[in-house]
Amino acid sequence: MTFQIGDKVVYPMHGAGTIEAIEEKEILGEKHRYYIMRMPIGDMKVMIPMNNVAEIGLRQTIGPVEITQVYEILRGERTGMSQNWNRRYRANMEKIKSGDVYEVAEVVRNLSIRDREKGLSTGERKMLDNARQILVSELVLAQEVSEQEIHNTLESLL
Repeated sequence: MTFQIGDKVVYPMHGAGTIEAIEEKEILGEKHRYYIMRMPIGDMKVMIPMNNVAEIGLRQTIGPVEITQVYEILRGERTGMSQNWNRRYRANMEKIKSGDVYEVAEVVRNLSIRDREKGLSTGERKMLDNARQILVSELVLAQEVSEQEIHNTLESLL
């Protein structure tokens, strides 16, 4: 899949951003082409090797139909999670790594509910913060609204 300058894309485990440029860099004598993606949150730039896009799982941001489905997931009931911290952590990490917005939304919902009921360990709190950041970055770009508006929406849903 190829992207153009201006495309809004999601980089699994990092979040969403806009492709600002396509650059060629020479590394160890070899020339490689990179997408330069600017992330709206934290104003960070990420270089993504163009020849690895498929393996990385880079994809376009979601549209209106998917946004509605994400909000339905966030409103939903918690799905079963292992009582074993290690298994639960690994299962949630796999969902986040998948880059699938629905899986990330599920992690945010399940860990938010667990946090209210029992509290979270430091590791799971970091995971929740990371998953939430990934979700927020995509929703900010997909809906073209402020980060604060998305945070407010998530608070009301969770």
